[in-house]
Amino acid sequence: MSSRPGPNLTGGTPLRGLDEEQVLGRILPLFRSSPDLIVPPGDDAAVLATKDRTIVTTDTVVLGRDWLDEWSSGADVGHKVVAQNLADVAAMGGRPTGVLVTLVTDPMVSVDWVVDLGRGIAEACDRAGVVVLGGDLSSAPPGVVMVSITALGDLTGAPVLRSGARDGDRLAVCGSLGLAAAGLQLLQQDQAQRHTTAVATQRRATPPLEAGPQAAAAGASAMLDLSDGLLRDGGRIARASGVVLELDPEALASEVAGVSGAVGEEAAWDCVLAGGEEHSLLATFPGDVPDGWRVIGSVRAPRADEAPGVHIEGRRPRHTGWDHFTNGEGRRP
Repeated sequence: MSSRPGPNLTGGTPLRGLDEEQVLGRILPLFRSSPDLIVPPGDDAAVLATKDRTIVTTDTVVLGRDWLDEWSSGADVGHKVVAQNLADVAAMGGRPTGVLVTLVTDPMVSVDWVVDLGRGIAEACDRAGVVVLGGDLSSAPPGVVMVSITALGDLTGAPVLRSGARDGDRLAVCGSLGLAAAGLQLLQQDQAQRHTTAVATQRRATPPLEAGPQAAAAGASAMLDLSDGLLRDGGRIARASGVVLELDPEALASEVAGVSGAVGEEAAWDCVLAGGEEHSLLATFPGDVPDGWRVIGSVRAPRADEAPGVHIEGRRPRHTGWDHFTNGEGRRP
């Protein structure tokens, strides 16, 4: 697998040689239209037909914190930022419908890289059946590149919140655990060939978007996407719901085994428990778990002497998962 899978940031013609309309003229043709897109990009704002309540979420990726040019192409970055936003919509029980894209960049970044970014955004949106509604371009100081997406989604039923988990619920996941974090470790060690699936997941996560509405229809009591790790994100459900999530190590053993051959068993447990950027879905269910979901633990009320949180084998693990500020001097996970 190539260590630089696409145009790099500074190779070729820089953006400063084109005006905004010329840049958009290369990017906008990459994006498909839709009958629901009443006014496409090009006016002051787009107009999108909606069916019921609208979900809105936004997220940003930053060069040097969320990706490195040595490891990820512009298209990879496009896939990454779309995936993390659409997963948030799915985690509310909704179906994504459209995205707005903002690029804030050093004018010396290459036009080819920006077009590659647009291609990745278009591919990820096409796969999800989502349209690009428009966005914004802005210049930035030398070395700064940020990509932000605001995603919209339709919600036909009640939203699934983090605060609904109850004593006796089953804790389940849909999607992989630990692959993205293992992929990052291998890239850091220049050993991408040891687990190409993990590296591909780090570069381009593919959230199980259909599983969000599926879980909502099946009666999920709480749900979120795993962006910052099973322990940190699970802790958000636990605190919001006032419960303890008990993880079953036997249920996680297959996830650990899936990456331990590439990174070692201890690191594999770290990847599964604390690794971020997987964008799988974590949910609690009072009844049966839908097809495609697998039970990894249970929900119980806290005892008098303990706070809400995540436990494994009856103890709070030492891992914390990713935080943008306490981990601010490093890179994910």
